[in-house]
Amino acid sequence: MKPMKQKKIPLRKCLGCGVQKPKQELVRVVKSPQGDISLDLTGKKSGRGAYICKDVSCLNKAKKAKRFEHAFDCAISEEIYSVMEKELKSGE
Repeated sequence: MKPMKQKKIPLRKCLGCGVQKPKQELVRVVKSPQGDISLDLTGKKSGRGAYICKDVSCLNKAKKAKRFEHAFDCAISEEIYSVMEKELKSGE
């Protein structure tokens, strides 16, 4: 009998703190094909994704270093950040 193969756990890097964690522990931020940027709490939305910890401080670090702008190659307004911050706080 063969030993069971260990299932590979997908790792993603947080844009805020830079720590690699399992995908399930992070929140996906997605840029839709229409150009809308939002939190993807289900992980099923279509579009380009970037990941952050479920922590507002990581969102603020990524915002300060303009890491989302770099990842999505576009400017992101302050109101989008405030909506993402509210969603993160309500999701905790």
